[in-house]
Amino acid sequence: MNLRLTKFVFLVALAGAWPSSAKFAGQDWSTFHGDPTASHYSVLDQITRENVGQLQLAWVYDSSEAPVEEDSDLQCNPLVVDGRLYGVAPDGFFFAVDAATGEELWRYDGYNGATGYRWPGRVRGMAYWRDGEESRLLVGMSHRLQALDPITGEAIKSFGDDGVVDLRVGLERDPESIWFTFTTPGVIYKNLYIVGGMLSDGRGVPPGDIRAYNVRTGELAWSFRTIPAAGEYGAETWPENARETVGAANAWAGFSLDVERGMVFAPTGSAAYDFYGGDRVGQNLFANCVVALKAATGERVWHYQTIHHDMWDMDLPAQPNLVTVQHEGRSVDAVAQVTKTGYLFLLDRETGEPLFPVEEVPVPSSDLEGEEAWPTQPIPSKPPPFTRTHMTQDDITDISPQATAQVALQMKNMRYGEDFIPFGQQTTVIMPGFEGGAEWGGAAYDPQSGTLFINANEIPYTLAMIKLDDSQEMTPFKKGRNEYARRCSSCHAMDRMGGTHMGYTPPLLGLGGRMSEQELATIIREGRGRMEASPWLFRRPGRFESLATFLLDTSTAVNQDEIDNPEEFIYNHTSKSLFSDSQGYPAIKPPWGTLSAIDLNEGVIRWQVPLGEIEELTKRGIAPTGTKNFGGPAVTASGLLFIAASADEKIRAFDQDTGQILWEADLPASGFATPSIYAVNGKQYVVIACGGGKVERPSSDVYAAFALPD
Repeated sequence: MNLRLTKFVFLVALAGAWPSSAKFAGQDWSTFHGDPTASHYSVLDQITRENVGQLQLAWVYDSSEAPVEEDSDLQCNPLVVDGRLYGVAPDGFFFAVDAATGEELWRYDGYNGATGYRWPGRVRGMAYWRDGEESRLLVGMSHRLQALDPITGEAIKSFGDDGVVDLRVGLERDPESIWFTFTTPGVIYKNLYIVGGMLSDGRGVPPGDIRAYNVRTGELAWSFRTIPAAGEYGAETWPENARETVGAANAWAGFSLDVERGMVFAPTGSAAYDFYGGDRVGQNLFANCVVALKAATGERVWHYQTIHHDMWDMDLPAQPNLVTVQHEGRSVDAVAQVTKTGYLFLLDRETGEPLFPVEEVPVPSSDLEGEEAWPTQPIPSKPPPFTRTHMTQDDITDISPQATAQVALQMKNMRYGEDFIPFGQQTTVIMPGFEGGAEWGGAAYDPQSGTLFINANEIPYTLAMIKLDDSQEMTPFKKGRNEYARRCSSCHAMDRMGGTHMGYTPPLLGLGGRMSEQELATIIREGRGRMEASPWLFRRPGRFESLATFLLDTSTAVNQDEIDNPEEFIYNHTSKSLFSDSQGYPAIKPPWGTLSAIDLNEGVIRWQVPLGEIEELTKRGIAPTGTKNFGGPAVTASGLLFIAASADEKIRAFDQDTGQILWEADLPASGFATPSIYAVNGKQYVVIACGGGKVERPSSDVYAAFALPD
């Protein structure tokens, strides 16, 4: 199959201008990741272990009109309701197609015709609301929350301000100065849409409050402060007036909803800045928590913190799964939260108490001035971690003698070998890396067996901290360096070498040799690629000029006289670097990407297999290593698990009982998304967004659907 596929309708299934009627129970995939409990589960059983090998391509849809940008992030888990499939294209357009044929029904520009900044869409889904005959599609693009008519694709202008709610408004900072993007969809409870969002990891960002909006009007209904205000529960775990100086702790990974109890469950991320918390000494509630709220009011019911005073960027990366388990002879409704660190927390849904014991384990202290690492971290006794949680000499890669020797030499100058080592000025190895463990694709749950299925990364990263002068008497270069540290380094790294964390970001070292100050000003004012426009940087005299002095400096090393012996300081980090051998393969022994089945009743791992294959290593006689993977699994009542996610541009079906691969097919690009499973007129389909664009994979805009032959 060609990488660039032209838009077409699968001729055998051509069904006219409007979608086929949906008549069968369980045919829809009407909620992000399947249902409000985030189960990733479909009751459909037409595709079985016996016939899955007959699956074939049913249709493809080329979703973008414009050429796909090189670093686009198509990560959408599409919705299917009444025979219509709803998705988003990398160029910022939302669309509906006939779910049986892939024929386009409508397209809507999520940027409302705006020019300039149009970040290729890292939009992972949307939400569908229905009340009687009235229905709406809630979509988000950048900071814009909008409501569309699901039948026509037209904007509902009575929602918000002329059809748009600006999600930057109300976050206690100047909205124009906030970088905010709507990545994972929220969840609908009655007539409320409960949302979070993604903020920068750097300094100066606002608190990432959870908010609920009226589905019909767009009016704010309630807000939950993830960083408490003075006098509120949890405020004592922060410095005084922390909301004025500390930000994030945002719920960017989505929500789960217990409809009967009227409870919403939010996974939150770390507070900003990620790697140094000297300005936020304390336990830091409600960062890194599963927070249970009353969905109607936003009132806290309970919380459980998975990391205290996070200094490792270990956000809770995915919706918690709402499950029912057999525990100590009784049926218990529970919350299963997977983590970047490779641990799974199983909590009572009513109280938040762990079902299996959790021990507060002593961890290393920080050697950075002003930092106060929390002395213990919670470690579940069951289930065991589904990844390695640190790296030792015994874990060094063995794919070749040369790789082993080279990695061992590198490690002589690094800190490693324990969980939760705080970053310092010496390079530290973190396992699993910044992208998990578990990541935003989340886990799938089979209620028949009580098994949770989770794909994960096991790839070490390295990072070190740099001390910066923050005194008042500074040269323009030094002022620009600090401006860069606060505003730019979370993506481009403090050493200006860029990186691949959260998508490719280019190196900026030596920028002055290839760009003028005027060109730099234009990019900052208007944005480019995934970088949002920042016109606010020009409002305070001297701010842009100082930044330009630093960025356009043509030297390749910082003058030590500029940074030695500061009176006041901040810390920032070097690039979040993948720890690899000289050929670019991870520095740790395989597997590097895994798929695990965890029995939640017993708290044990039933099986674990590599996920993905690197062809050149297979040709060298090395068993499948697994690859870095993004996106999640989906499971069916017939005992199958479907997943793409891996970097090798394949989609696979696994046997839920054994982990055996029963079917695989090539994709036009890597499917860094979660499949949706649905039926139209009694025919079952599996669809995946094939976006590529990560892990140095080619980008694409294609949705591919598979089904059994007629």
